[in-house]
Amino acid sequence: MALLPIWFGSFKSVIFNKKQKESGEKIESMSKKDAAMFPLIASGALFGLYVFFKLFSKEYINLLLTVYFFIIGVVCITNLLRPFVAPLIPASFPNANYHLVLIEGNEDKKESLIDFKFDRIDLVDLGLAAVIGVWYLVKKHWIANNIFGLSFSLTGVEALHLNSFPIGCILLGGLFFYDIFWVFGTDVMVTVATSFEAPIKVIFPMDFLEHGVWGKNFAMLGLGDIVIPGIFVALLLRFDNSKGTGSRAYFYSSFIAYFLGLVLTVVILHVFKSAQPALLYLVPACLGSALLCALVRGEISELFKYEDHPEEMLATGDSKKKEEETEETSKKDD
Repeated sequence: MALLPIWFGSFKSVIFNKKQKESGEKIESMSKKDAAMFPLIASGALFGLYVFFKLFSKEYINLLLTVYFFIIGVVCITNLLRPFVAPLIPASFPNANYHLVLIEGNEDKKESLIDFKFDRIDLVDLGLAAVIGVWYLVKKHWIANNIFGLSFSLTGVEALHLNSFPIGCILLGGLFFYDIFWVFGTDVMVTVATSFEAPIKVIFPMDFLEHGVWGKNFAMLGLGDIVIPGIFVALLLRFDNSKGTGSRAYFYSSFIAYFLGLVLTVVILHVFKSAQPALLYLVPACLGSALLCALVRGEISELFKYEDHPEEMLATGDSKKKEEETEETSKKDD
């Protein structure tokens, strides 16, 4: 389950990246500062949830978060269903296009808040996704949970981009220590993971052979352990494509390394019978495989210099905010 969103999400990220370049728009990407701050922000969010679960009834918190993730999950599943549902729709289906627009302000100072185009096939996809969502809300079955979780993961790997290898190293390196500290150093990670009933993890019954899909003794893997290495693997696939040789050496080596790292995590989990920080094994596997591949091919310098987009095309959080403030000031001056 962890491998599927990384494989398909990586190839979809190539298409997503190409569309971004062709559009000519400012591209939002993580800067080195963002990558360095991410583990600290994640730590704050994780500890905040831990405190909430300690102080308040987890039933009410989970109800709020379940509704939130239900809405996002239905949207993600709807987008993913389109390529599968559209070919099954008969030609006689009365399809029609719609355009939803929500504008704030007057004619001279109007701002578009919603500009969304869809058709009736999208509505069919939405209905199917809603059925899965209701199944999850009512039964909380692990299969429904995993459908949501994997749709989040695939969408994340596709749309969340690392712009360069050094940024990926900073992000994975920081989260490597983040995962170790919160799993081995405290009970925070385990408490939140076991108390949190929203689909932020993929789970599988370890008693599957005995009880089948009705098993109750679950092993779990957080979506961060899929998405974070996944966006790094996707970066390496885009690097392979940028070379124009047809080789996918970096992608295949990092993908296989991720698989082996995940196998090692599961083995150690069963040997020591205790929770394991998956990034402890996944980060060295992914980074090590990429560096080893570059060393063997004599492309260390090329790997570190590669960027998806030139710096002048990027719009990180800080630069984008400054740009918007500049535009607002110029409008006032006019």
